Amino acid sequence: MELATEVEFMLPRGYTDDKGQLHRRGRMRMATAKDEIVSVSHPWVQENEVYLPIVLLSQVVVQLGTLAAVTPEVIEGLFAVDLAYLEDLYMRLNSYQGMDVQARCPYCNRELHLRLAPANPRVQG
Repeated sequence: MELATEVEFMLPRGYTDDKGQLHRRGRMRMATAKDEIVSVSHPWVQENEVYLPIVLLSQVVVQLGTLAAVTPEVIEGLFAVDLAYLEDLYMRLNSYQGMDVQARCPYCNRELHLRLAPANPRVQG
């Protein structure tokens, strides 16, 4: 049995390239220790640590539409909602327990505590 390491996704808004083409579908793979080391060592992160998620996501997003490469500049150019979506997916994909989140019911206004299951990667190939 082969280890599944990637998930497909659809960005809520999408990335528009310099030719005006919208890219929403993509794939993210599970992170390795090397991805985290490379990201922490990246010059952008050394200058300003808030760039860590940007650089790290550029390491693990292996496809976004028809772009030739997903660079830190591409991730930096995403809408905030798309960045939040990818950060959430990263946490779910790379967590062995899932994530705890708090939410509020839009109907009764009751606070809920939910546990999101880890993302279910599928073998790509």
